[in-house]
Amino acid sequence: MKRNILMTIILPFLPIAHVEKTTKANIPLQTTQNTNTRPAMVSEIPLPAGFKRINYPAVSFAAWLRKIPIKKDTLVHLFNGKLKINQDAQYAVLDVPVGDKDLQQCADAVMRLRAQYLYDQKRYSEISFVDNAGKKYTCPGKLDSIHFQRYLEMVYSHCNTYSLEKQLHPVDDFSKIMPGDVLVKGGSPGHAEMVMDMAVNESGKVIYLLAQSYMPAQDIHILKDPLYRKLSPWYWVDKDNSFIYTPEWTFATSQLRRW
Repeated sequence: MKRNILMTIILPFLPIAHVEKTTKANIPLQTTQNTNTRPAMVSEIPLPAGFKRINYPAVSFAAWLRKIPIKKDTLVHLFNGKLKINQDAQYAVLDVPVGDKDLQQCADAVMRLRAQYLYDQKRYSEISFVDNAGKKYTCPGKLDSIHFQRYLEMVYSHCNTYSLEKQLHPVDDFSKIMPGDVLVKGGSPGHAEMVMDMAVNESGKVIYLLAQSYMPAQDIHILKDPLYRKLSPWYWVDKDNSFIYTPEWTFATSQLRRW
C-alpha cells in the first residue's frame, strides 16, 4: 500500500552504541527484581536499586501503559514476519499486534497506543487524529476489532510524524515529563517514541522508559539506553541534557509533546 511520502522515514543509526557513561550520582544500579525471569508486563520491568515507580490514578494513561503485556521472545519482527535487521535496540517487545501491512511504523505505534487506551476507556469520541491538511479522523464509536483495525489503518495512511507533532502540545519543561508523553521529530526523515513508565528515588532523581516502532512496520519495543548501559533500559531525566540519545534516533528535549 502506498503511503503519504511523509510517512516514509529513513532513520540513521547513531554512532553512540559503544559509549557508556557512569558518572551519574553514585547510586547502585543493581536491579531490585529477579532478572532471570522476563517481565510479563511493563510494570514488571526491573528498577535500579533505590527507585520506586511513581503513583498514577488507576484510570490514567500512565497506569494503562504499565499493564501492556510483554512477549517472552525479545526478537523484533516486521509486519511480514521477518526479523528486523537491527536486534540490538530493544530491551523487551510489547505484545501488541503490528498487523500484516507496512503501516504501523513509529508515529502510528504512538497513535495506536493512545487510541487503544481511549477505546478501552470507552472514550470513543476522543479518539481523533489530524492529518497535515487539518482533516480529522475520529473514531465513529464502538467498533469490533476488525473495524477498529480498519479505522486505525486509515489513520496510519493519512497521519505521520509531521501531523502528530502539530497535533500534540509542546512540553516547555522537560523535567515535567510524564508517561504517555511523546518525543517526536516531524518530517521525512522523522521519528516518534513514547514515554512508557517513570520512577523516582529518595533524592528526587527521576528515570523513564521509552518505546518505539520503526520502519518498516514492526513490533513495538522498549528501548535500551545506549548512553548509560548500567541504567538501561531506563533513561535519566537530566536538566543538563539538551539531547536524548536512543538506539536509533536522537531527540532534543524541546521535542517533547503531550496529548
